Amino acid sequence: MNDFYYSENPNSPIREKNYTVTWKNKTLSFTSVSGVFSFEDQLDKASQLLIENYIPSGNFVLDMGCGYGAIGLFLKALYPQLVMTLADINERAVDYTQKNAQQNNLWVKVVKSDLYEALNGGLFHDIVTNPPVAAGKKVVTQLIHDAAHHLHPGGALWLVAFHNKGGSTFKKIMEETFGNAEDIEKQGGIRVYRSILRG
Repeated sequence: MNDFYYSENPNSPIREKNYTVTWKNKTLSFTSVSGVFSFEDQLDKASQLLIENYIPSGNFVLDMGCGYGAIGLFLKALYPQLVMTLADINERAVDYTQKNAQQNNLWVKVVKSDLYEALNGGLFHDIVTNPPVAAGKKVVTQLIHDAAHHLHPGGALWLVAFHNKGGSTFKKIMEETFGNAEDIEKQGGIRVYRSILRG
């Protein structure tokens, strides 16, 4: 069976790529790794668009399906007051998120979790995600539905996706779940969607 980035225990050989990225005078160094989204020598464009357009609703933030940690770690660097939790089912993702946090001197909580399972009912002001599209619609649908149970009133789910590769469907699910969903940004076929949990 081939590994993909939603595998819990990837058994593909470990290969690494290193890169640095700068945004708003913050420069971070990342190591991406095979078997984890996204194994590139640069920040993927969807994650970058989410980072560039995110505005905190409060201090407690969850990066769901964090991969090697690019979104959550960059948000922590940009907004030091955030109490940031990064979660992923993939053990290799968790390991490399911790490594990337250490090499950038960022204090965050990293949790191995199948969606929200290991979060012990914790509530957040925002949940950010570049969702695991390869895991299938069922997983992403559950990610969206369950987000509503892990947000404080007034908090928001921020999701980034290619609009024509599942994004339009995810936006509809967000609208059905939260009663609202808006396009925060559109660029190159990618959209950042936000739904707010009304109190």
